[in-house]
Amino acid sequence: MADPQDDLKCTIETLGPVSRELDVEVSAAEAARVHEEMAASFASRAKLPGFRPGKAPLDVVLQKFGPDIEHEVIDQLIPESLHRVLEKNAIRAVGIPSVRDVSYRAGDPIRYTAVVETWPEFDLPPYKKLKLKKRDESVSDEDVAKTIEDLRLKHAEYLPVENRGIQAGDFVILQIQGRDLKTKRLMPVEKISVVAGHEGNDPAVEAHLSGLRTGEETVFEHAYPADDPRKKLAGKTIAFTMKILSVRETVTPAVDDELAKRMGEESLDVLRKKVRTELEALKRRDARRQSSEEAIQAVIDQASIPLPESAVEEETAVVLKNLAAQLPRRGLSREAVESIRAEARRQAEQNLKEHLVIRKIAQAEGFQVTEEDVDAEIKAIAEANNLPLARMMDTFREEDRREGLKGTLLSRRTVDFLISQSIME
Repeated sequence: MADPQDDLKCTIETLGPVSRELDVEVSAAEAARVHEEMAASFASRAKLPGFRPGKAPLDVVLQKFGPDIEHEVIDQLIPESLHRVLEKNAIRAVGIPSVRDVSYRAGDPIRYTAVVETWPEFDLPPYKKLKLKKRDESVSDEDVAKTIEDLRLKHAEYLPVENRGIQAGDFVILQIQGRDLKTKRLMPVEKISVVAGHEGNDPAVEAHLSGLRTGEETVFEHAYPADDPRKKLAGKTIAFTMKILSVRETVTPAVDDELAKRMGEESLDVLRKKVRTELEALKRRDARRQSSEEAIQAVIDQASIPLPESAVEEETAVVLKNLAAQLPRRGLSREAVESIRAEARRQAEQNLKEHLVIRKIAQAEGFQVTEEDVDAEIKAIAEANNLPLARMMDTFREEDRREGLKGTLLSRRTVDFLISQSIME
């Protein structure tokens, strides 16, 4: 199709569901106008032998800097013209367009070809009256009791043990050094802490803890199997010298009014009521999260949503960055790295499809998020975190932060609508 403006022509070919090829021509008149501006700019700055700075004749400047001026014209007009073409034809570009076959000489039009990835257009399947699993949001007395027990354990004290040996559950700090019986080489001295009886303890250490007291030392040997995952120990027989530096026993408070008061509540009954209320809220949030995931996935499974590769790669990089903090810095095999990358790509594709489906449904239903909605949400965030409203407003003053919050609110409203229109079974 041709742009109605005489200075810009473009034909568009669809290469695929998320790719367009644009053959663009910027008129010779428009290119000449910009060329004249660039030439004047070069002339004002040019330092050429025999002329004062900025005073060289234009024809001399063009002879000296002609190719440079042409490159400047190209660098200005290709991005400008491409932006106009995309905007005029309502093409939602993703990533950076690939430009090739650029043709321009002073006095001629600028011609080039651009390949642009786009967000997909797709049809929504029926999304009302989805059949979702009805989830149990009730909280039992056992749930409350377990939570209070966890709180009790968190308030445990570790008191020194002086009149007995180590028992299961004791917190032990010890010093240990090993010697390879074959090579006679000493291993580094290590200071470690363990909980006696814990299944994650080194079997060699665990087998010799019971009954030892603070300050006591023991010597023992241990033969490690050839397939032990710790390569420095696999297949070796090690002689250990182990000294107990300290032993502490776990003393937990009783479940009574005193425990409640330690947690800032008047009584055990008040604590139980508070715990139940919090668990019920947690159950509701968890049920909503699961229902929202199920509802969105039901729509995705029925839709055909092609994804632009550049968007997938960008989102994959974001997922990998978030995963990096959870992964060891080294020691991963090539297979493990490839598996992590594959999983990150899968998650990236899922994220993009969820985003596209939610936005498509929001558009179909005419959902909008106003500035007043954003301000109300900021106020709610400030109250929930017991922070001054002015401080929270300042945090969301930047446009990208407010837009991000708008997106969150739009997603929430759309998902709430999906769930409200679903049938719970």
